[in-house]
Amino acid sequence: MWYKAGKFILRFRFPLLVIVTVATAFMAWQASKVQLSYDFTRALPTDNPKYQDYQSFLKKFGGDGNTMVIGIGSDQFYKTTFFNEVGALHQALKKIAGVTDILSIPEVVNLKNDSAEHRLLPEKIFQYPYTSQSLLDSDRTVLENLPFYRGLLYNPETHSYLMGVNVNKDTINSKSRTRLINDILAQVQLFEKKTNTTVYASGLPYIRTTIGNRIKNEMNWFLIGSLVLLVVTMFLFFRSVSATLMSLAVVGAGVVWSLGTIVLLGYKITLLTALIPPLVVVIGIPNCIYFLNKYHTAYLDLRDRDKALITMVGRMGIVTLFCNIAAAIGFAVFALTKSDLLKEFGAVAGINIMALFLISLIFIPAVLSYLPPPEAKHTRYLENALLEKILLRIEKWTFQHSRWVYGVTAVITVFAILGIFRIKSEGFIVDDLPKNDKVYTDLKWFEQQFGGVMPLEILVDTKKKKGIFRSKPISKIDELSAYIEADPATARPLSFVEGLKFAKQAYFDGDSMSYTIPYESDLVFMAPYLQTQNDTAKTTSPKGVTRLISSFMDSSQQVARISVNMKDIGSAKLPLLLNHFEQKANEIFDTASYKITFTGSSISFLEGSSFIIRGLKESIVWAFALITLCMLYLFRSFRILVCSLIPNLIPLVITAGVVGWAGIALKPSTVLVFSVALGIAIDVTIRFLINYKQELPHYNHQVSQTLVQTIRHTGISIIYTSLVLIAGFIIFCISDFGGTKALGWLTSLTLVVGTLTNLILLPVLILSTSGRKHS
Repeated sequence: MWYKAGKFILRFRFPLLVIVTVATAFMAWQASKVQLSYDFTRALPTDNPKYQDYQSFLKKFGGDGNTMVIGIGSDQFYKTTFFNEVGALHQALKKIAGVTDILSIPEVVNLKNDSAEHRLLPEKIFQYPYTSQSLLDSDRTVLENLPFYRGLLYNPETHSYLMGVNVNKDTINSKSRTRLINDILAQVQLFEKKTNTTVYASGLPYIRTTIGNRIKNEMNWFLIGSLVLLVVTMFLFFRSVSATLMSLAVVGAGVVWSLGTIVLLGYKITLLTALIPPLVVVIGIPNCIYFLNKYHTAYLDLRDRDKALITMVGRMGIVTLFCNIAAAIGFAVFALTKSDLLKEFGAVAGINIMALFLISLIFIPAVLSYLPPPEAKHTRYLENALLEKILLRIEKWTFQHSRWVYGVTAVITVFAILGIFRIKSEGFIVDDLPKNDKVYTDLKWFEQQFGGVMPLEILVDTKKKKGIFRSKPISKIDELSAYIEADPATARPLSFVEGLKFAKQAYFDGDSMSYTIPYESDLVFMAPYLQTQNDTAKTTSPKGVTRLISSFMDSSQQVARISVNMKDIGSAKLPLLLNHFEQKANEIFDTASYKITFTGSSISFLEGSSFIIRGLKESIVWAFALITLCMLYLFRSFRILVCSLIPNLIPLVITAGVVGWAGIALKPSTVLVFSVALGIAIDVTIRFLINYKQELPHYNHQVSQTLVQTIRHTGISIIYTSLVLIAGFIIFCISDFGGTKALGWLTSLTLVVGTLTNLILLPVLILSTSGRKHS
């Protein structure tokens, strides 16, 4: 069949090349329309309860992750010159397109009791720019008499001050987000220069935009790096410009097809699918090496270019097909999960690995048929003295030291299994960043000064309309808020109760001792002040008390919102913390009368991370099962199946052991390694065993002689291919992100071990189980 395919390709080489070229041009046109995705909530399926809770919250309250925070630490803050610059920064930020609101000290308001009109009027505390220090000090005293702002906008003990910049949710979830964040940072940097002060920035919009842009830029560099690696590697191996350019064309077409597939399937580029183009390059190189290596060896035997090309397709077609099927399975199994992010990644990667096989199968023999036969310098790599010594040593181990091979393998495997029991599953929102990165250090500054910036939302449903404005739920919300505030992992919660306290203080003429929850009698007297129709400030100023209070409840006044900023404590501690909060909430609130829901970006991150890890673990099982079926179909022998699986399981066990002993946390990026590496590493097994099966009849089914020939014939190309794959994944180790680094070096480690087990352990297994005579 495959020999007929080789003849068919050579006979119709020109129309086949035209078809591949036209198809690639079409995919390039589609690829030109590719877009980036800015949706960060798609890790969870739509039927997940946590996802539904979060979507329900968004419908009621709009969002919780749209605030960028700017921090200033200085004991000069209340000096006139410095304070005026802070006010100027506020005004400059306010003018930026996409900024919807700013909360900062220069613009804070006090509430004044207009007893004649029965309303609370907002009144600016600070009238900057100041020329009088005494006037600024006087206004500062007014602010510090308002407990509402303490801990929210300033930390009096450390002279730290916070500015909250709310951004438009549509803008921050579009390609304009980079422009928006850069415009904000430009004003911050100008302020730093004027005041000679370090300013800190954080918040989910800033963190997500910064990390997203860095990953996008890194992927571009990785793609360039993998292409450079291709050029250098192919030229060093084959000493041929034409072979190098041909291989570059193959993987280039693969990259174009991958981007075109994303558009055709209606997807956008995510942080996961952005990995596919460089992965296509890395996986595509072995196809080129396999075909070229067989072409060169066949030409040396036959001295006829066309016959050598037909032999190349006949011998390597099935090998490359099943190698690509195995690699495709390693990725495509992600499409079996319920996560949209993983589904898209698996579908696009799986489809394009198989497309890469078709491109290689048609393009390489067709192009080679137009080129002159290989010269002596092009095949010199087949006589590498160092590799020949290594292969001779492998033969010696196989036939003379099999017990040592088993013993060393067993010891290393047992040690790795012990390491597996040390693996811990934990992730942080910014744990992929170096500890000295500004995004990381700024986040830690906010955690130390203000208790954190990661949003947690608690919804209190009274199960009846207008059930919130009663003393009982008010006191219960205040009690839960006090409990949460006492925890070192959280900042002071905000709710409509804090707004009521602020209003009560204003009602009693600004007495700070009155900043307490209103009693039932207080609510009766304060009711006219809290009516929307009387709050003229709401229509004239965004600082009216009604707006402040109503932003923390739904329109029916049935559901109240408690907003909490918390530290990035990680996915291991967060469930424990939430469990404590939920237990306390159940103690305070009667579950028959109230429904308490914990949601927000922090919950979504935890659930999404856990869900992806579970999906990846399941995908490894699926990948192993499907690859096992492929191997069984290919070799039709249970004994060979067992021999093929053991050398590929051991590298995964060893890598998992290294993860445990090195203290690397189990998270999506590290779990991803195992499924990907299994699909790629088993290529070596397939190449070795198919060659062994093809050679066996030529040596009268003598296992020993066939193994010697297989090791010598396939060993060089296996080593070359493995080196290219390892070098391709090592590129990811230069990343600034821990997850990408882990993907690089852990996959490389798995491939190194997989090469060794397939070249050393696999022949020993075949020899041991064959009775040293027959297959």
